[in-house]
Amino acid sequence: MDEACKKRRLDIQELEEIRNDAYENEAIYKEKTKAFHDKMISRKVFTTGQKVLLYHSRFKLISGKLRSRWVGPFVVTNVFDHDAIEIKSEQTGKIFKVNGHRLKPFYEGFHVTNEEVEIYVPLVIRKPRKVETFAHDAIQKRFIRTEIQKSKKISA
Repeated sequence: MDEACKKRRLDIQELEEIRNDAYENEAIYKEKTKAFHDKMISRKVFTTGQKVLLYHSRFKLISGKLRSRWVGPFVVTNVFDHDAIEIKSEQTGKIFKVNGHRLKPFYEGFHVTNEEVEIYVPLVIRKPRKVETFAHDAIQKRFIRTEIQKSKKISA
């Protein structure tokens, strides 16, 4: 009985060591993935007067995947520490403070101007093709092949 108890205790200690190793490995893995993730995050820098769009996660008027969750544009009025940004609505004039992670830069579209552009189109002149010549050539090639096969059969 004493040997069975000793073996049982050794097995329990071994399992506990394996569990501790797995716990340490998991902590190392979490640190590495967090460092990689933080390295890949692009930092957004906003300046006063810049136009931005606000992410509105509770926008439930239109159900479905095609609705836009970005509202705006807003104008940045003040930039605080820790990504807190004060924005002003262009339509209503309300000013409020939001987290910088909920904003993205607003790019205004290209301005369309009515300009006359000269387009150069090269003039290509092609000779008209005759369908009969292609059909005639194909028939002639087929005839030559059959003649060659016949001559091979006769000589063999």
